[in-house]
Amino acid sequence: MSVYTPAEAVEESGFSLDTLRYYEKIGLLERVGRNAAGQRRFSEEDIGWLGTLRCLRDTGMPIAQMLRFAELVRAGDDTIPDRIKLLEEHDQHVHAQIENLAERQRYIHNKISFYRSIL
Repeated sequence: MSVYTPAEAVEESGFSLDTLRYYEKIGLLERVGRNAAGQRRFSEEDIGWLGTLRCLRDTGMPIAQMLRFAELVRAGDDTIPDRIKLLEEHDQHVHAQIENLAERQRYIHNKISFYRSIL
């Protein structure tokens, strides 16, 4: 099993070291293993979980919901229906964001066309 130094975990996840520490402190990231010198060593499982967190954060999921999702995952397979519900609700939010951005993009395209027409 591979282990990652904090710097490697930062590179793999795209999160800052401060964010990784914060996520561990609030329980989004389970206790990270440490080597004999007490330095954090991230497992492949940690890195995979950070990928999930990166996706949820990048799509605008609030930390409180991310924490709820983490609790559900840790509680076992009996929580899969609840996880699905949480992710479906988030997916609806993401869809609304995409629609809003598409509308804004159309506005920008119209402005570009307008400005080109007066050149």
